[in-house]
Amino acid sequence: MISSKARITAFGAYVPERQLTNHDLEKMVDTSDEWIIQRTGIKKRHISAVKEFTSDLAVKAIENLSQSSGKIIKDVDYIIVATFTPDFYTPSCAALVQRALGLPKTVGVLDINAACAGFVQGLFIANSFVTSGLAKKILVIGAEVISKIVDYADRNTCVLFGDGAGAALVERDENEPGFLAGYYGSDGNGGEKLYCSGLATSINGTKFHKQKYIWQDGRSVYNFAIKTVPHGMRELLKNAELSIDDIDWFVPHSANMRMIQFICKELKFPFEKTLTSLVEFGNTSAATIPLAIWLAEKNNKIKKGDIFALYGFGGGFNHAGIIFRF
Repeated sequence: MISSKARITAFGAYVPERQLTNHDLEKMVDTSDEWIIQRTGIKKRHISAVKEFTSDLAVKAIENLSQSSGKIIKDVDYIIVATFTPDFYTPSCAALVQRALGLPKTVGVLDINAACAGFVQGLFIANSFVTSGLAKKILVIGAEVISKIVDYADRNTCVLFGDGAGAALVERDENEPGFLAGYYGSDGNGGEKLYCSGLATSINGTKFHKQKYIWQDGRSVYNFAIKTVPHGMRELLKNAELSIDDIDWFVPHSANMRMIQFICKELKFPFEKTLTSLVEFGNTSAATIPLAIWLAEKNNKIKKGDIFALYGFGGGFNHAGIIFRF
């Protein structure tokens, strides 16, 4: 169990208007709708406009959160944005969000880059800040515009990724705290298996296959996930002093449907109680988990008191899981 005086009180999300379907991709690369669905489960993804960036998506996700929940955000005292596709090296997306929302200059801002585990890592930080008394109300956003770093001539990556943002509001609640347990880890030896280049010209002694575009060794990433997530989930449940049967909803990073089905089978967890976002939105990295919860809330699948197990995994390699009561 972890110390907590905080809980998640609301979710929101936003995806860009433009859609890129599998049939659209058939006209761009050597692929097919059947091939993509069979191997990934993805049917379409949303693509940001030319002048639409991560901070723009984050702001709209927060506005959706406020409008749908009735929550006031003017008294938020910290903003955390999880992304690996920020508008700039600096300033941070979180600072851009603070400005766009017209929030006070007393608001703290922080970007974190943990790729597809970023949203969960952001929840770790938010719980710690609120529980310690450093903050009372924190926005945690997972947002990406991966389409801007995709090579649309590479069918191995262009069929996978989309753009989107999901937001959560974390508030102080000493009477009914929601966070129950966490687990995390990393293996930097896998860095060259999934990357987007920056200032350096090589990683772990390996020259980049592509510059400025996202690239991955799909098989290595798949093998990392199917070994790491089941073990991590068992450790997470142990930390929470819960069994898998106590979990109402499992929300893994939405990378690949076959991968998720394999993980559920390993955990003996019913797939129908697993929340995903990849069918409609593709792999949106740090946004997949909050988008999946937002979709479920929108469809009246979840309710107050439900216990969620989230598990993010991706570039680094790194991974992180958290259990909370909604």
